[in-house]
Amino acid sequence: MKRNTLFLSMMLAAMSLSAQVASVTSPDGKLKVNVDVKGGKPVYEVLYDGIQMLDESPLGFVADNGDFTQGITFVGKGEAHFEFNYDLRASKTSHVHVNANQLAVQLKNADGNAFDIDFRVSNNDIAFRYRIPNHPSRANGKKFSIRILREATGFDFPTQTTTFLTPQSHAMIGWKGTKPSYEEEYVYDAPMSKKSGYGHGFTFPCLFHVGDKGWVLVSETGVDSRYCASRLSDMTGDGLYTLQFPMPEENNGNGTIEPAFALPGATPWRTLTVGTSLKPIVETTVPWDWVEPRYETTHNYKYGKGTWSWIVWQDNSINYDDQVQYIKLAKDMGYSYVLIDNWWDTNIGKDKMTQLVKYAQSQGVDVFLWYSSSGWWNDIEQGPINIMSDPIQRKRYMSWMQEIGVKGIKVDFFGGDKQETMRHYEEILFEADQHGIMVIFHGCTIPRGWERMYPNYVGSEAVLASENIYFSQGAADKEAKDAATHPFIRNTIGCMEFGGCFMNRHLNRGNTGGNIRKTTDCHELATCVLFQNPIQNFAITPENLPTEATKDMLPTEKGAPAPAISMDFLRHVPTTWDETVFIDGYPGKYCVLARRHGNTWYIAGNNATGAPLTLKLNLPMLAKGDLATLYSDSKKDREPQKTELKVKNPQSVTVTMADQGGFVIVK
Repeated sequence: MKRNTLFLSMMLAAMSLSAQVASVTSPDGKLKVNVDVKGGKPVYEVLYDGIQMLDESPLGFVADNGDFTQGITFVGKGEAHFEFNYDLRASKTSHVHVNANQLAVQLKNADGNAFDIDFRVSNNDIAFRYRIPNHPSRANGKKFSIRILREATGFDFPTQTTTFLTPQSHAMIGWKGTKPSYEEEYVYDAPMSKKSGYGHGFTFPCLFHVGDKGWVLVSETGVDSRYCASRLSDMTGDGLYTLQFPMPEENNGNGTIEPAFALPGATPWRTLTVGTSLKPIVETTVPWDWVEPRYETTHNYKYGKGTWSWIVWQDNSINYDDQVQYIKLAKDMGYSYVLIDNWWDTNIGKDKMTQLVKYAQSQGVDVFLWYSSSGWWNDIEQGPINIMSDPIQRKRYMSWMQEIGVKGIKVDFFGGDKQETMRHYEEILFEADQHGIMVIFHGCTIPRGWERMYPNYVGSEAVLASENIYFSQGAADKEAKDAATHPFIRNTIGCMEFGGCFMNRHLNRGNTGGNIRKTTDCHELATCVLFQNPIQNFAITPENLPTEATKDMLPTEKGAPAPAISMDFLRHVPTTWDETVFIDGYPGKYCVLARRHGNTWYIAGNNATGAPLTLKLNLPMLAKGDLATLYSDSKKDREPQKTELKVKNPQSVTVTMADQGGFVIVK
């Protein structure tokens, strides 16, 4: 009798365990997440169209009030459906429709403390987070806060997976001890490796190619002052990458690496974008789908193009007279802004800056000013320093800038991803908005849903950007390869303030020396479309416009102006988009995107294959008989040419690009 009772108990336990499996599928039924508790540990897996895209991967966290990674029991589940629309002013599309199913898995740990895991699954995207209620406290009945010591959250990829990843650097290295700043190089189509270049894992976003089965992009969103930013670990086991918090050495060792927040509360969303092709990766809106604005604004911020002297003319150009030249250049180009970089506080000064801003406004141009983020978590000397990190000084300068009419700031050289750094980003953004000021971040982390969360946020660098092309011939040599990478990885998850589109052939003042640009003009024009940021500060210079002395020079001659075709394009290309469509490409080889502004389509591509490239493109946004404008590389001399393109068959439009070349079709 006892044996039968024991057998029955074991059978009931086994049935109960199997009942713990919970699943959620996308509205189209292709993307599926299975969640389970095995041996007391919560796990999940991801399938797309029945194919395993993520093997069984760990979930859970360890907190100051207990272990939520083991001894876990299944309590129940809840299901919901979300369908809504929202507007997005400053990214790859202006109107977003969200259609997703939710699974909320209810769990408790060995101490009886509850937590939920929310999974929201749309046709190609997964977002999940931990949601934590108030917990019992030994001391006073309830616990109203929690400190997360670590997360077990992981992503276990099938063995055939290859990777497109960039490593997390050591802390407090690089220029004046300013790293990590998300400015490392990518490794392409590499087998999964147990160790990154520095041994600290990989920065988001992370792109994985699951053999010939499909693609997965991993990132996170919704990170604000209530949590730290994270990254992926070096690989452990057979294809497993886990979530890692910041390194203790970041921010000059100041601040904890363990985030804390009030209860009830939730962690940021971790995201996966999954598909059989790169199309859903490039077009994803999951970074913004599940976040909400942190504050409302009373200001109507204006996006557009700007000039920027520092990128080619460097520190010596940060003086009154040279900035007047760049204001005149902005006026001549019809641009909205001029960005005045470091050292303006000593080389121009506040009094003269007031005069310069007034002059710029008389020319129809507004001003962005550069600031260092701090003076104590790195060794930066370039001023202004010790302003943005000091709440009193910061508010004084914000008031002064509002008074004289400054429209934006560029804040540089942040020191890591700790929660206190996220709080610093948020404080700068909020205080700037109170004074009608937009914010660009450089030397910084990636945005994590910030375009929707912060109405005055403009963009972040967080990429090996244009300054490296100026500083290194090696970077100039691989510019096309990098440009064929960022639309698939970095720029998929948020605005990217690259600061590119060089028209100088020789990257120094005067267009006579320095590093040599290897790309064609049409490649540079294509990046205006391939790279997305609502304010584009282009690397053009006054010498790109013809003067009486240079108007008859050939484009290849030292000191020559840029071709009129190129400069005319740069006058008219927009910086905001209503729709983005992936057309063709492969990371690091070539990329073709279509973006719509109003009723006008810009279809752009670049080539980093090492040889001329001819493509037959399916362009559904065009129709038979359409007349479009084609900017392309001349076969004779690689110079830009502007021709009329008559569309005979929109499903097979032929374009040819030179090596390190590009094209743009405008219709």
